[in-house]
Amino acid sequence: MASLTPPQAPPKWNHTPEEVLSITRQALAQNKAVSDQVAALPETECNFETLPLANAETEVLIICQPLGFYQNVSTSKELRDASNQAKVLQQDFDVEESMRPDVFKAKDAAKRNLRKSGEWEKLTDEQRRLMEKMVLDDKRAGLALPENEREVLMKLKKELSQTCLDFGKNFNEEDADVISGYNKRTEDSKEVYDVTFKTPDIFPVFKFAHNPATRRSAQEAYDDRLKQNVPLLEKALDLRRRIAAMLGYDTWADYITEVKMVKSAKNAQDFLDDLEAKLRPVGEKERDILLQLKKEEHEKRRLPFDGEFYIWDYMYYDRMYVEKTLDLDESLVKEYFPVSVVVPTILKMYQDLLGVKFIEIKDGNKDVWHPDVQQFAVWEKDAKDESAFVGYCYLDIFPRAAKYSHAAVWGLLPGYELPSGKRHYPLRAMVANLAKPTPDRPALMRHNDVITFFHEMGHVFHGLLSRTKYARFHGTSVARDFVEAPSQMLENWCWEPKVLEKMSSHYETQEPLSPELIDKMIKSRYVNVGLFYLRQLFYAKFDLKVHMDQEATDYTKLWNDLRESVSLVKGGKAQPGQGTFGHIVRGYDAGYYGYTYSLVFAADMYATVFKKDPLDPALGGSRDEMDLLQDFLGRSPNSNAFLEEVFGKVVNASL
Repeated sequence: MASLTPPQAPPKWNHTPEEVLSITRQALAQNKAVSDQVAALPETECNFETLPLANAETEVLIICQPLGFYQNVSTSKELRDASNQAKVLQQDFDVEESMRPDVFKAKDAAKRNLRKSGEWEKLTDEQRRLMEKMVLDDKRAGLALPENEREVLMKLKKELSQTCLDFGKNFNEEDADVISGYNKRTEDSKEVYDVTFKTPDIFPVFKFAHNPATRRSAQEAYDDRLKQNVPLLEKALDLRRRIAAMLGYDTWADYITEVKMVKSAKNAQDFLDDLEAKLRPVGEKERDILLQLKKEEHEKRRLPFDGEFYIWDYMYYDRMYVEKTLDLDESLVKEYFPVSVVVPTILKMYQDLLGVKFIEIKDGNKDVWHPDVQQFAVWEKDAKDESAFVGYCYLDIFPRAAKYSHAAVWGLLPGYELPSGKRHYPLRAMVANLAKPTPDRPALMRHNDVITFFHEMGHVFHGLLSRTKYARFHGTSVARDFVEAPSQMLENWCWEPKVLEKMSSHYETQEPLSPELIDKMIKSRYVNVGLFYLRQLFYAKFDLKVHMDQEATDYTKLWNDLRESVSLVKGGKAQPGQGTFGHIVRGYDAGYYGYTYSLVFAADMYATVFKKDPLDPALGGSRDEMDLLQDFLGRSPNSNAFLEEVFGKVVNASL
């Protein structure tokens, strides 16, 4: 297999800032030429074959997506800025193209002609869905508005795109490195430690710092770290309200949820309210237990106790509760998950599960945006020729300055069928921020890091193994409130005893986790689960409320008030935590509820099918998501499995 050559070369990563912009402009100009050609067609000649818009759209995508990716990973500020500017050009172009009435008339005429001639029924399901989506997109874009209003709407959309890009850019510009430990130095004759806001650095402070004043100052600084995003969020929300009103929707949330599985903002709100009502008694009981633990700890350390449970107390006492009740030490568990073992083991597990093989591209053949990045060609397990090629995967898993600071997967190239009948192969890039090694020990992963990596690899394979005719429906191009379900379902593997044993190896002894330690880990899974999910509901409720409200408000006050009322933890100084809520500008606006909503589907899929016999989890998007789920489960989905996970046995429930 090593001698096989992929039928499609990977992209090059040697662009200059000038090339990023010139190539982007050229690609957009070529796409506009196709649109002009379609717009010039007589209505009688409009049909499926004479509208090459899907292919033209894809050709732009495969050129522009990699160029727009540099802003998240490049060490060159000039290249990041050019990439960001290229993204602005692309998004502005998309807005302009979506507002062309001449192209919309051609699409609408094609749909009418197909139905009138009887050719509509001869189209495949995916072809019909493509036509329906293209026409619906144009209607939702505002093409029914008078020309003067369309001009205003176009200006507002461009302004919104720029605002969201500026908000997201601030995340990536934090200059910090992370290791498995802290840099110690002397300042004013005191020993101090340098701590960044990257997750591997700051979370141990929240979990292990005995002094509540230290945890409080860390929490308040963490919430305040992106205060420059506050006016950008206010501007984005104002623009969204104005755009929704022009399009005839009561709220931005109504506009967004119309094409989601949940179907309406009210349904999303009802889902969150119902789940909060079920979780609240559980969370209150858990908070009371942790508060008692805090009281005992403060008495032991002779610290004042005011009877309150604060946000900076949660992770500390959650960790302490697990240690006390289960005798489970998170620091010890971490020693069994060296990055050098866990990452290749997870890759091998996925390969065995899904019948594929990762071949790393090294040395002179390797072409990546940073030396730390691993590049893989992915093949079917028993590949004999190039027809068994699957696609490319890149892993960029260690933190560095100005890099995207969380974990995510980018679909840089889609998989789809070329007009020639041959296949264009996908490329998926995972970006993560696992801690680097120290002189004393290798890079180690918390169990939560292992779960996150497993989750993100689910997105990678969803993109690699999906096979659709059109790029528009490829891989994770499904309804946003379903897209997390396959990966969330796969997280269950990280709690299976055999899997935990297989992926663990103590960094000194190379021994796997013992059965006793594994049993304690599994028992810890749903410890304080009420408080955990209430925190997720806080994010979801904030997101939904700011997109359902008709008027602006004090969003810092709303953020802190909602966190206290929903999460059941008090805050201190009201810091602008909403400035750190990146999801709200990265495609999850009025959609954060989807993380919990899709958990219902994930739990149902795992309990029904995967728990007994793990199968291929990659679900393509060329059909409606609910149809896919019903076929997969053999029935309509319900929330029984999810509620049973959280609360134990429950009465039957449905969505």
